[in-house]
Amino acid sequence: MNKIKVMTIFGTRPEAIKMAPLALELASRPEFEALCCVTAQHREMLDSVLNIFKLKPDYDLNIMQPRQTLSAITSKCLLGVEEVLHEAKPDLVLVHGDTSTTFAGALAAFYSHTAVGHVEAGLRTYDKWSPFPEEMNRKMVGAIADLHFCPTVANRDNLARENITKGVFLTGNTVIDALQTTVVKDFTFAEDALNQIDYVNRKVILVTCHRRENYGQPMTNIMTALRRIADAFPQVELIYPVHLSPVVQEAAHKYLDGHPRIHLIAPLAVDEMHNLMARCHLVMTDSGGLQEEAPALGKPVLVLRKETERPEAVAAGTVRLAGVEEEDIFSMASELLSNQAEYDKMAHAVNPYGDGQACSRIADAIAWHFGLRETAPEPFGA
Repeated sequence: MNKIKVMTIFGTRPEAIKMAPLALELASRPEFEALCCVTAQHREMLDSVLNIFKLKPDYDLNIMQPRQTLSAITSKCLLGVEEVLHEAKPDLVLVHGDTSTTFAGALAAFYSHTAVGHVEAGLRTYDKWSPFPEEMNRKMVGAIADLHFCPTVANRDNLARENITKGVFLTGNTVIDALQTTVVKDFTFAEDALNQIDYVNRKVILVTCHRRENYGQPMTNIMTALRRIADAFPQVELIYPVHLSPVVQEAAHKYLDGHPRIHLIAPLAVDEMHNLMARCHLVMTDSGGLQEEAPALGKPVLVLRKETERPEAVAAGTVRLAGVEEEDIFSMASELLSNQAEYDKMAHAVNPYGDGQACSRIADAIAWHFGLRETAPEPFGA
């Protein structure tokens, strides 16, 4: 075998942030023929990431429709990827994490007898309903995959408990690789309001909230707590790039509109988001990726969920679970805003997620698996 034909498949903004550096790493190496397929499960937010990383997909399924259901996303991805694989015939398909694109891409590859590599493998909450549908997506992909690229030791141990021990590599998380590209010292935001904020003397809180399991009362609780925080702390500026989901848009504007220090803005491009994170004081989020990114930038994270599949950050002290109850969220945010010692304890904790070499380790592992490298890569943290 002269070249290994590897196809990366992704469809959402979080996947793109973490897969783009890997796609570029593979394309830079002579032993690989690198192909890229996007489903565009998220269209606009995906495209902004592709533009920043200057990554042009070889295949674009463009499946996104308004108010799409999980069944529609999965079936369209499955049929679309099946056609792509029939045409391209890759040696290996790489999928990322836990989205509907991830599961459908892995399943299509399995149906076509194509090997599957799972990037960001081994994350678990052990509650199939939370996060929904992500927990079951990643478990099903774990059952299909031939290669498992685990960010942390805990992720590797999760797979071992499921008797998945072959083809497992400890790599670190590719999102740390991405930060090395996107964060720059003298960044200028496209939205001028973000350039006008005093990041030195104000306590800027970056918020994201969009997960399906938080729809309804949990989201109401979160929004109410956020407004209380802004009311109680005059030095706080709260910046919330609001997800495009109509449910999220409605809740955010219902509870947070009209406050002079709450800024509801459009979703940000990945470089804007990373540079805003680098300048903020605190992150409050129900996102998975931000739990990994913010600690790399020295920013404490309060997770607006009842559990996290990223317990390493909780153990390391960079992340705390705030839950979805108004009083708990308000209390934990208040402590970090008023107790400098507690804030410093989180801000200075060591990020357990990577050293910026995850993409290189994954590429080396693939080359070793296919016999184009004599030794397996050294595991992250070795």
